[in-house]
Amino acid sequence: MKVLANDGISESGILALQKGGFEVITTKVAQEQVANFVNENNVSVVLVRSATKVRKDIIDACPGLKIIGRGGVGMDNIDVDYAKSKGIHVINTPASSSESVAELVFAHLLSGVRFLHDSNRNMPLEGDSNFNGLKKAYADGVELRGKTLGIVGIGRIGQATAKMALGLGMKVIATDGFIPQVDVKVEFFDGQSITTTIVTQSLESLFQEADFITLHVPAQDGYIVDEAALATMKDGVGIVNCARGGVIDEVALIKALDSGKVSFAGLDVFESEPKPEMAILMHPKISLTPHIGAATGEAQDRIGTELASQIISILG
Repeated sequence: MKVLANDGISESGILALQKGGFEVITTKVAQEQVANFVNENNVSVVLVRSATKVRKDIIDACPGLKIIGRGGVGMDNIDVDYAKSKGIHVINTPASSSESVAELVFAHLLSGVRFLHDSNRNMPLEGDSNFNGLKKAYADGVELRGKTLGIVGIGRIGQATAKMALGLGMKVIATDGFIPQVDVKVEFFDGQSITTTIVTQSLESLFQEADFITLHVPAQDGYIVDEAALATMKDGVGIVNCARGGVIDEVALIKALDSGKVSFAGLDVFESEPKPEMAILMHPKISLTPHIGAATGEAQDRIGTELASQIISILG
């Protein structure tokens, strides 16, 4: 049987699938040609990340499709319920990229509190002519230790983020509509560990208490962070979104950054992705990455082998 990994798959995933008797196709097929390609090549499994969409039109057009797989967590680019109603298995890899996303959250947090995103822009331009001026401009950094991190969504990625925050000496609070409390185990290199229980609270109280806020939720119908929510937050709050575009009102965010209500933002995802607004891209208080939360070698290896294991289990 044939597997189309349209948004790519790790070498370890390819090898595992080949060992299981599958032929893996890694040709990048344009969105509008996916259905034709699947039918012409008798593809049984389509694997995607966030780029390719598998909607009702493709599902209806491909009667031979047996599995749709998402390398990662969120499946808002797949019509999951409709696919299942047609007898197609839909799989993803919710545990494989948690640590990678959590580390990116802290890359943005550390960048924000020490102005790295802006100094990395300006040092090449002015470092030799205005060194002391830049030194003064970036002299008011703050430490993360001792501060309160508010985690919106305490699922796998939220928990991985909490572990790193606890390791840095931060206080962690969380909100989640589905998880009333969670035990978070922080493991050390020598085999020792500590476990702490996080009891979730209301979104409103989290906004009021947190020094920094990080979002770990699926795509929403509306904004979680809008102008009204921003008004309830602490002055100088920092906000990171490595989850999904559209959960933050970017117009309201820019307004809050300009006023100083928000000290900085870290964005890996955007409302108008893959063409983020220029006002976002050019803002000096925003640390930017192009949707790379799960884009580490380690995460991609785990994603590839986990997808392969699920496919072999279903069709092997």
